[in-house]
Amino acid sequence: MKKVCFFDTKSYDKLYFDPFSKEFNVEMVYCESKLNEKSVVMARGCDAVVAFVNDRVNAEVVKELWEMGISVVALRCAGYNNVDLKAAYGKVHIVRVPAYSPYAVAEFTMGMFLSLNRKLYRAYNRIREYNFSLTGLLGTDFYGKTMGVVGTGKIGQVFIDICLGFGMKVLAYDPFPNERDGVRYVSFEELCRHSDMISLHCPLTKESYHMVDAASIERMKDGVILVNTSRGALIDSTALIEGLKEGKIGAAGLDVYEEEGDFFYEDYSGAVLPDDELARLISMPNVLLTSHQAFLTREALRNIAETTVENLRQYFDGEALPNEICYRCEKDGTCDKEHKKRCF
Repeated sequence: MKKVCFFDTKSYDKLYFDPFSKEFNVEMVYCESKLNEKSVVMARGCDAVVAFVNDRVNAEVVKELWEMGISVVALRCAGYNNVDLKAAYGKVHIVRVPAYSPYAVAEFTMGMFLSLNRKLYRAYNRIREYNFSLTGLLGTDFYGKTMGVVGTGKIGQVFIDICLGFGMKVLAYDPFPNERDGVRYVSFEELCRHSDMISLHCPLTKESYHMVDAASIERMKDGVILVNTSRGALIDSTALIEGLKEGKIGAAGLDVYEEEGDFFYEDYSGAVLPDDELARLISMPNVLLTSHQAFLTREALRNIAETTVENLRQYFDGEALPNEICYRCEKDGTCDKEHKKRCF
């Protein structure tokens, strides 16, 4: 029986992974701690590790796993910016869930835009205090407005479908365009200049790090609505706060935050939040901030569990790993998985 160590585990993870334990004869060890240099020791005696978005699979963690005899890390997410792929190459195979439910994230994103535009979250709080005034709740029609979509992979494509259904014009930016009717691809700079709303759906890379900075915000339309359901570090938080203070950004929806690893998925309701920028964003009336929640649907959790377990089964059975990623895959696409259809 193989033994698999899960990090950063929540109750809903157990609910969807436990049914696979008997089916695949796997013992699942659940740890609430996030994976890092200190907690990696909890994986000792296991055959594999399952990690999530805010776990750290850096060079030191890779070294520790390798010395323990663990040669596979299964990410139960699509993103892998938290993994040192170069350190892992040749030692630890990294497999992921490339697509669990693009609908979950895309629908959540449009929900954020609607809530911000029509002030639904403010209206909810106001009514609970028996304040039935409509002052300050003015919105705008989405029909005919221009949505800028940054990143047109699976999630971006589904989101575009939703926007077109609202009768919106769509501008898109992606280094690898996926041409289609109703969408005009432009440079990121042009997208910023002409979009009434901007939605981020791209991975975090060296090139995309802080792509929304002071300069790009300055190019945006006054009162633009910005939503990020991808990775927090796509946005320079300091520049975002300044844009919100100056009124350049009319509203922001953030399901991610660049320093979220220490806070998201945890309960800090009885503590003073030590991150001043995060506290500042939460305090702003035109900011809707959620705790990396966009993926959280029954369908997505089921798909995540099924794909993660299948990735591990393929690894242990010596099969090809279609969902493996390595630094050559990510850097320049030179990895052709010649070694038994694996990265190495």
